[in-house]
Amino acid sequence: MHWANQFEVCCFLDSNNYKDAYSAYDFIIAADAHHELKCAVGDAFDQLKSFYATHKQWVFGFFSYDLKNEIEDLHSNNSDHLNFPDLYFFVPKYLIAFKNGKAEVLIGPESILAQIDSFQHQTEIQSKNITITQRLSKNQYIQKVEALRDHIIRGDIYEVNFCQEFFAENIKIDPVQTFEVLNQVSPTPFAGYFKVQGKYILSATPERFLCKRGSKLTSQPIKGTAKRSSDLAEDEAIKLQLRNDIKEQAENVMIVDLVRHDLTKSAVKGSVTVDELFGIYSFPQVHQMISTICCELNPSIHFIDAIKNAFPMGSMTGAPKVKAMKLIEDYEVTKRGIYSGSFGCISPDGDFDFNVVIRSILYNAEAGYLSFQVGGAITYQSNAVSEYEECLLKASAILKVLGS
Repeated sequence: MHWANQFEVCCFLDSNNYKDAYSAYDFIIAADAHHELKCAVGDAFDQLKSFYATHKQWVFGFFSYDLKNEIEDLHSNNSDHLNFPDLYFFVPKYLIAFKNGKAEVLIGPESILAQIDSFQHQTEIQSKNITITQRLSKNQYIQKVEALRDHIIRGDIYEVNFCQEFFAENIKIDPVQTFEVLNQVSPTPFAGYFKVQGKYILSATPERFLCKRGSKLTSQPIKGTAKRSSDLAEDEAIKLQLRNDIKEQAENVMIVDLVRHDLTKSAVKGSVTVDELFGIYSFPQVHQMISTICCELNPSIHFIDAIKNAFPMGSMTGAPKVKAMKLIEDYEVTKRGIYSGSFGCISPDGDFDFNVVIRSILYNAEAGYLSFQVGGAITYQSNAVSEYEECLLKASAILKVLGS
């Protein structure tokens, strides 16, 4: 990690040893760029198709949430203090994969492993006790949730994912060190670190957006969260309660239906299946309800169009999707940018794996601006105060890492 961070561009993807049939490696490091694609909303997905076709090589990159604006008739006018590109991908000069403690050089000379072993890293000055500010007060948050419930009562939407920003200004952190602490506090199966020219994603996300293995597409939306307990019996009881919670199941099934609809656009007719409904998975801070939806990719659909057809992910938007995204724009006060977007990689044979950017610290080193957002699904049954408390629960690992 420290070695890779010397370059202007690098990406580290860590499965944290979660035993997952879809994970080819324990972790993978891509560093330095042979070729880059950086583009704004407009024809970003088409540019990515051309970029991939030109290089037919491993590519690593991210999709910003605001690419919704080229997929649907939408816009993003909220304030943005991070200024990430809307889409960024690179072909790495060096690519090293780790499996069962063994390193394999996929791109670059074998001698790179000796360089990594001998690399000395100087730790930057770490800000102490970073002051985190909430963009919305508790009262403002509650008022907005109540207003969104009014939209649900009127029948405009069934569910909407509403988020709020926590931020710090004029600060300096060591991104690698911060990520390493976050990854220790909250190890998750889709964790990762992405650096592009002084902008950083430090992610402890537990959620997969979409992956492709051969001709099979898999999406695993998360909807349903409960806190952990240090008492084993109580922790099991909380887990059971989440599994049987009617409200959480209702939220989850709405998003499962939305994802099924999104996958249908790219699927062989009749091949969309729900492989697991309401699976309960445990992470250090929370239990999560995760469902798994799969399909066979229609051979006439380009795999990048399959990503576009499912983007942005249903778990971070709502149902109906377009109306929910319009209301998100109206009620949230910060542009999402890379938050609730996705990052990951595409292999030379067209397989890919992309996460959902949640539980992530976003940092613009040049501007000295650090941000993270948290949110939850608002439905008719939502209690605004409970939703606020769930946001704080989701923020807890990051606040702990930042010493707040």
